[in-house]
Amino acid sequence: MTKISDIKELISIPDSIKVEIDQGKITAKSDKGEISRYLYHPKISIKVNNKVIEIICKNPRKRDKALTGTFVAHINNMIKGITEGFEYKMKTVYSHFPIKTAVEGDEFVIQNFLGERSARRAKIIEGVKVEAKGDDIIVRGFDKDKVGQTVANIERSTAVKRRDIRVFQDGVYRISKGGNR
Repeated sequence: MTKISDIKELISIPDSIKVEIDQGKITAKSDKGEISRYLYHPKISIKVNNKVIEIICKNPRKRDKALTGTFVAHINNMIKGITEGFEYKMKTVYSHFPIKTAVEGDEFVIQNFLGERSARRAKIIEGVKVEAKGDDIIVRGFDKDKVGQTVANIERSTAVKRRDIRVFQDGVYRISKGGNR
């Protein structure tokens, strides 16, 4: 029985998804793929009952309420990722030297950035697919954190150092992010 001061959040599970919880590890499976994440706090309990995920926090304080909301957001992102997926679009921008981009295994390679002889490389995290077509780059995946981190790795690899960034605006930048695949 929950008290009035307790927090109880409910998340409905679509029919095409199966969710399992084992000692704080939440796994969402569908015919497209699988995502797992470890979510645990001593005051917060997570249960699955009849296609509904219950997140209950007993006698919460301010931080516990915030963490409950974080757990809800992570689980919603897992469900959205396994059903629709996440897609970020990036654009190669240059005014000084033409930049050439390519995907080599688990690395994104940027060549001729600001006329540099050696190529810059960004790590593509496992489970993320990157497509480079001309100046457009599309990053796709089921896990929002991994897709976002891969985009950040690519953007960070083209950071301009020791130059005036108002003049040297060359780089690879995220232009849109969405949930549709």
